[in-house]
Amino acid sequence: MEEGKVYEATIEDLGREGDGIARIDSFVVFVPGTKIGDTVKVRITRVLRRMAIGEVVEE
Repeated sequence: MEEGKVYEATIEDLGREGDGIARIDSFVVFVPGTKIGDTVKVRITRVLRRMAIGEVVEE
């Protein structure tokens, strides 16, 4: 998992704050502005120990 890299992911759940949650390479990735069932391209903006934060990439 690298900051700046783009992955395709399906949102599987919602976090406490309402952010979508996807799993990529065993990382939990929080993606604001998504809902369960969305399949989106996600640019990783921050990588932590076991989780990451991403943003939807419009193409």
